[in-house]
Amino acid sequence: MKVISGIYKGRKIEGFDIEGTRPTMDRVKESLFAMIQNDIQESIVLDLFSGSGNLAIESLSEGSSFAYLVDSNKKAISIIKKNIENIGVKNCNILNLDFKKALKYYAENNIKFDIIFLDPPYKTNYIEEAIKLITKYNLLNENGIIVAESSNLDKVIYPDKYKVAKNKKYGDKWVVILK
Repeated sequence: MKVISGIYKGRKIEGFDIEGTRPTMDRVKESLFAMIQNDIQESIVLDLFSGSGNLAIESLSEGSSFAYLVDSNKKAISIIKKNIENIGVKNCNILNLDFKKALKYYAENNIKFDIIFLDPPYKTNYIEEAIKLITKYNLLNENGIIVAESSNLDKVIYPDKYKVAKNKKYGDKWVVILK
């Protein structure tokens, strides 16, 4: 994987092989970021199931002002830290927590987001659970978006408060943008 555009363009992002994970491939990432290009500048980003840090790093490269990266897996956190250090990213914060605890932490610390990436392991209901908590804790800024990636469109379950701004299928993956 590599950073596809922006100030870190061409820099290598290391991945890893942890069961249940699959990184967002470059062509999917390129299309995803084209869909949200008008939302990126000066945004505060949360990459909730961060994995390698791929989506947060791309956001920062393309103009986000700060990114929060969360993963519950210690090996993933180690890879994220290595990628952040190798690329030279400074404007980010990394948490090694379960997503539910991380969302509660952000609520308790009055941290809100403009873009929230949800790319959890497939075969879970984490997208639905995360969106419920994001809504409960009021973590999305007024004009913010949620970018969810799933193998099944039916897994992207959300309250009526949100509307699908865009969705697109890439191979076995769906990308859904909620406003």
